[in-house]
Amino acid sequence: MSLSVFKTAWYRFTTTFSHQWGGYLTVLVLTGLLGGLAMGSVAGARRTLASPAVYIASSNPLSFGVGTGLLGQSGSSSGYDPSLVTTIAHVPHVSHVATVTGLNLVALNRDGSPNRLDANPGNGSGSVGGFYFDWNKVTVLQGRMADPRNPHEFVVNSLAAQPLGLHVGQVVHFGIYTNAQTQLPGFGTAAVPPRRTIDAKLVGVVIDPTTVAQDEVDTGTSLQIFTPALTRQLLSCCVNYAVTGVKVNGDAAAVRAVEREVRHLLPKGAPVSITSTATGEAKAQRAVKPEAIALGVFGGIAGLVALIVASQVIARQLRFGAEERSTMRALGADPAEGVIDGLPGLLMAVVVGSLVAVGVAVALSPIAPIGVIRPYYPSLGVAWDWTVLGVGFVVLTVSLGAIATAMAYRQAPQRLEKRRARTDRTQSGSAGVAASWGLPAPAVEGVRFALDPGNGRNSTPVRSAIFGTALALLVVVATVTFGASLDSLVSHPNLYGWNWDYALAAGGGSGNIPAQPAAGLLAQDPSVGSWSGVYFADLEIDGQPVPVLGAHPGAVVGPPILSGHGLDAPGQIVLGAVTLGQLGKQVGDTVVVDNGVTAPTRLQVVGTATLPTIGGGLGGQHLEMGSGAVVPYTVIPPADRNPFADPQTGPQVILVRLKHGANHGVALRSLHRIADATSTPSNFEVAVISVLRPAEIVNYRSMGTTPVVLGGSLAAGAVAALMLTLVASVRRRRRDLAVLKTLGFTRRQLAATVAWQSSVSVVIGMVVGVPLGIIAGRLLWNIFATGINAVPAPTVPLWSIVSISVGALVLANLVAAVPGRIAARTPTALVLRAD
Repeated sequence: MSLSVFKTAWYRFTTTFSHQWGGYLTVLVLTGLLGGLAMGSVAGARRTLASPAVYIASSNPLSFGVGTGLLGQSGSSSGYDPSLVTTIAHVPHVSHVATVTGLNLVALNRDGSPNRLDANPGNGSGSVGGFYFDWNKVTVLQGRMADPRNPHEFVVNSLAAQPLGLHVGQVVHFGIYTNAQTQLPGFGTAAVPPRRTIDAKLVGVVIDPTTVAQDEVDTGTSLQIFTPALTRQLLSCCVNYAVTGVKVNGDAAAVRAVEREVRHLLPKGAPVSITSTATGEAKAQRAVKPEAIALGVFGGIAGLVALIVASQVIARQLRFGAEERSTMRALGADPAEGVIDGLPGLLMAVVVGSLVAVGVAVALSPIAPIGVIRPYYPSLGVAWDWTVLGVGFVVLTVSLGAIATAMAYRQAPQRLEKRRARTDRTQSGSAGVAASWGLPAPAVEGVRFALDPGNGRNSTPVRSAIFGTALALLVVVATVTFGASLDSLVSHPNLYGWNWDYALAAGGGSGNIPAQPAAGLLAQDPSVGSWSGVYFADLEIDGQPVPVLGAHPGAVVGPPILSGHGLDAPGQIVLGAVTLGQLGKQVGDTVVVDNGVTAPTRLQVVGTATLPTIGGGLGGQHLEMGSGAVVPYTVIPPADRNPFADPQTGPQVILVRLKHGANHGVALRSLHRIADATSTPSNFEVAVISVLRPAEIVNYRSMGTTPVVLGGSLAAGAVAALMLTLVASVRRRRRDLAVLKTLGFTRRQLAATVAWQSSVSVVIGMVVGVPLGIIAGRLLWNIFATGINAVPAPTVPLWSIVSISVGALVLANLVAAVPGRIAARTPTALVLRAD
């Protein structure tokens, strides 16, 4: 291609810019706005997904926490063991330890009696080594953090402030009790006076970063944080328990090695509860993952729409210059000049529009992160995600540049003439078919207007109208399908692991339900269809601590299986998808399970499941949708299955599925009677538990209607583009309408012709767009559900889709009627003279 070709193209660009700048500006604006929306959404999704890690990192977290003291443990008269804490501090790879202690501080009423809402041993959280102040720092929501050197200041979280009626600036009178006093029968009443009292000023309301994202098993803990200055005075007398946080230098493998070493240092027989910071961070990430996925999906759709809509505008711009290029061809222009003519302006518009898209994406960045972390995020404001911005810029410029070049090649005069020759031979085919069906003249002409593009200046973008209709319906139907699937997920607990109706739990999942009485009572209940007893524990699987559900192989009631099959034999294990990935395993592999008491057991992974949010007990961790395992109950040591040595043994929890059509009110009352009948002093009473929702579902309200609003906005853009295309299509038929009017068509017949034109375009777009929208909505939902480890069961709202289709048909006729009426009223001579 010679230099003269480029010179000619540039000359044409500069001389025609004055009457083509509107088209270039349209390409620039659409690329900038829709492309920026796409890049901003994807960048916002990445920022949202990373927000838990950023937020928790800002708190200077310790690697894990372990219980190092408990009043009465191994005969101890103190809940704090400084020698054990010092020993842990000298374990290899440990760089720092900090401890939170349970101080026996009770708020006193004006008459000096203990406040009954606060009268529990270990109520106050005392800091040693900077816990909550320098390490695992809490976030201040109101007021300020307490001065660690001042024993007369403290802070609380909202769970402590609300029931006690506390407010910032208030001075509270506390009673300090010794450990011996807390063991007296009258503790918590005026019969046991405090050893000493202290006045402390509430200076702030805070939140623990690890509790921002919680599910319905994590009920929350009342938190009253006292300074190191006060804690040091009470370590020898008034500490009920201690939890020591350990900072490890090294990767996750080093953290696990230190955890194992610390386990061996704990007193024999002591309950081991290790809480990893990574576990809390993972829970928070799972809580924001639905928002992040929804935002990312929206960004992907917006990017696709940006490419499609911009391509339509580029095609229209090239089509408008087709006659001029044909003239150039007739005057002897080089074929290459016909291809490159019009490209300089379009390519410049694409490049500038892509730069505008980068700016739009950066301008939208303060909206993210969304979700539960946003109120506490340490660095809200403009963010530059160079990965998304760079890739997005390249994708827009390269894709649209390639599309513009391909369309210019296709619009070259020599190729256009060949297509016109073929079109001339078949142009009246659609009208002929309509006439053969006996349709009236307006219908025949309307079909011809909808399907025959015409030639030259009077050519009509019929493909754009049909394509625009299909695109708009695809986006709208995909959006409502996604929204309906989200509503279905929230309202169907079996999709997020709760594959039964109710559960009977002894001592919150730590005690035992007497097996024989429970089985007999459940068998006699006419509302109960099936049930299974289960146990909970924390076991090491391939060296990693994992919460497990112990079940009988072949149990009737259990979590929903995602892949493989359920627990059918003693040598098998079913894992959550997240745990499977963390272990680096696949279905069919084997894992080693270590309960710390008997010899390790090798089990085969036979499936994955969506696990229920349930369990915990004495362990601290509990099952979640993607985390945990289902194991044969015999793998759990007998001491863990019956931690309180209850003489009436049985499962810790019984999962109950009602018969189909059973009255839930009647069944619930009956289950409460069974719970009362199986409650004993040793199992801390049996309770009936309804569905417990995971963090992803609890916090979905923070997402609210975000996917629907975003998808609706995008759909509105697609519908607006459709409306403009239909208006342009009808306006381009003014000459044809004038000819029909000259031939005797009445205004009513002209209006009917326009109605048929719009209806045919929409119906064809509907036939294509609606099925593709259903497929896209289901596919997007499956990606979303798999991403949060829920059961992928999309819902297709048929009646909503039918309503949308009918509405699209009505809207198209309303939109096209306006320019059609104007064209019908325009004097025929005026139109034909201008033509």
